[in-house]
Amino acid sequence: MTIQPEQALENNLILQLQALGYKSVIIKDEEALLQNLKSQLEIHNKVKLSVDDFRQVLNFINKGNVFERAKILRDRVPYVDETGEHRTIELVNQIHWCQNQFQVTQQISVEGKYKNRYDVTILINGLPLVQIELKRRGLELKEAFKQTDRYTIHSYGAGQGLFQFIQIFVISNGVNTKYYANAPLKDRSFKQTFYWSDTKNKLITQLSEFSDIFLEPCHISKMITKYVVLNETQKTLMVLRPYQFYAVEAIIERVKTTPKYGYIWHTTGSGKTLTSFKTAQILTNLPQVHKVVFVVDRKDLDYHSFCKGSIDGTNNTNTLVKQLAGDNKLIVTTIQKLNTAITKTRHLKQLEKLRDKRIVFIFDECHRSQFGKTHSDIKEFFECSQLFGFTGTPIFEENAGTNAFGKRTTTMLFGDCLQKYVITDAIRDENVLDINVEAIDEEEVMNAPQRLNNVTDYIIANHGRKTHSRSFTSIFCVSSVASLIEYYKLFHQKKEAGEHQLKIATIFSYGANVDLIDSGEEFEQDWEKEELEMAADTGRGIYQTPDKKHPRDYLDEFMGHYNLTHSTNYNTKDSRLFYQYYNDVADRVKKKQIDILLVVNMFLTGFDSKSLNTLYVDKNLKFHGLIQAYSRTNRILDELKSQGNIVCFRNLKQATDDAITLFSNIAAKDEIIMQPYEDYVEKFQEAVTKLLAVVPTVDSVYELPSEVEKLEFIKAF
Repeated sequence: MTIQPEQALENNLILQLQALGYKSVIIKDEEALLQNLKSQLEIHNKVKLSVDDFRQVLNFINKGNVFERAKILRDRVPYVDETGEHRTIELVNQIHWCQNQFQVTQQISVEGKYKNRYDVTILINGLPLVQIELKRRGLELKEAFKQTDRYTIHSYGAGQGLFQFIQIFVISNGVNTKYYANAPLKDRSFKQTFYWSDTKNKLITQLSEFSDIFLEPCHISKMITKYVVLNETQKTLMVLRPYQFYAVEAIIERVKTTPKYGYIWHTTGSGKTLTSFKTAQILTNLPQVHKVVFVVDRKDLDYHSFCKGSIDGTNNTNTLVKQLAGDNKLIVTTIQKLNTAITKTRHLKQLEKLRDKRIVFIFDECHRSQFGKTHSDIKEFFECSQLFGFTGTPIFEENAGTNAFGKRTTTMLFGDCLQKYVITDAIRDENVLDINVEAIDEEEVMNAPQRLNNVTDYIIANHGRKTHSRSFTSIFCVSSVASLIEYYKLFHQKKEAGEHQLKIATIFSYGANVDLIDSGEEFEQDWEKEELEMAADTGRGIYQTPDKKHPRDYLDEFMGHYNLTHSTNYNTKDSRLFYQYYNDVADRVKKKQIDILLVVNMFLTGFDSKSLNTLYVDKNLKFHGLIQAYSRTNRILDELKSQGNIVCFRNLKQATDDAITLFSNIAAKDEIIMQPYEDYVEKFQEAVTKLLAVVPTVDSVYELPSEVEKLEFIKAF
């Protein structure tokens, strides 16, 4: 009998996994799977389970969805033995991840709504934790992906539902191989499947090479126990991508072996917050580390998704001081509260005992928080501290600003770059989208009323086209608060006149101190000057509104429109309400309840929304500010969202080229920035002309005289 290529692929994989240390086992159905689970749990826990003991174990683990079972997997399972004694067993060893029982089987048959047979299953302590689906060479990888979806609907939940314990899927056609977490179907997308790579971001696509590295027993067990993340907010599983894995591993190695600092350069949109928080979480398990402090510089970051239930985010500086002085091993706080804690006399006495302790600081988005006096204060107070930064846009000599401390680069503050994943890597791996930059000629006097009116009309006329009939949302960034006020008034007047039905919202700072986006009992008004400037939406003409009204009056008026639209009750009376408004705006942009958000600086960094695809720009951007702003638009979502759109009402071509040169290289420009549609049409027509020169008709293919001409045809085609 001729062996089908897919079967050969499967058999070869089984042999390869055996060579890696897996024990091959024949399991035909659920009954055999359960018998094997009992024996493997007995071996792993060094116990003998009676029939009743095992029944109790099965009853305990056979509940809940994939997310709830992922929690059960990481906990101990209780039962009462025949003597009445309360006992527990472990499903997987998370601390010593290599010390588990590894098996591989193929063609397990399970009957649910329909009967299905699964290709290759990796069992850890008898539980099916990795499912591998194969397709023959030449078939699209997406077919294997769809198959796992079908099995999820039809049979993974059948019987005792053991296949709902799957943590990671692997799909391959031999040539291309990808992996992804077992997320709920609603959260699953082929765009959330990943290639593995080496430390230099070179993709590893061949099944045999992938298996040697990724499916090696210790590695796959480490991925499951350390690098599968339970996202509490969305109730879903996530798995780290290779560059995220290498970044965490690099920092762990540095902490274990040296007191040196370091930083991670991962391009905007590549998941730095998840990587940095996972790093902080794992470091708490190292005995040489006294505490880990995960530092953010704003409250809108999504770290809550990963740490909810495990730690408390600090509400004020007093809480932070108590946590630092107490038993908390992992603390999440803001840069502002940390600075207050170590510079105010009233807090220092409680913190004095920490001076000589090994405390590791992880800074999410370090380029926004570590270029003032705070960095020096932290180093000076915590004498044995170790600092690590994450950034999508490092500060180099070329884009370093000058302040009271002189020019400061990321390398000056943090030392070595431990792992790098730049925008060209992310676009190649389809982890972020290409960006289409469109320049609209509106170069008359910048703030002339007619120009602002023309820009507003252009956006109203083209917004539907840019956002797939408002399937996505947008941000419009402008040069100053005064300019923003005029734009908002134009949009509002035109809506009142019935010229559009777009939902417009805005948020901006309206004076010193109120710029502090913060909440809690203490309203910190003593930030460093530089940090105030970074948070403030200042700009020339901030008070030069035509009718001499204060910007705060305008913001209250605009918030009134917002309140009417969304049945809310926000105003600028205190910082808490302003902070709540900020969060509500962020939430409604993500939920597509706002079409255009007008800003000066806010939301151009640190704001992640997959449903946002367009940025309108009427301000001068450069270097890291430009890349950060553009990158608001290129988060991966679905098939409909094919690119990020940038619509420039100023000439930013040179600034764009300069930013790309700095953060990748200018040769990569075409990989990052899409060219005008007409350019692609012209290139296509040139290619067709070359093809027709080789084969004028379809039948000409059969008349090619030799391999030389055939090769020319293939290249042209």
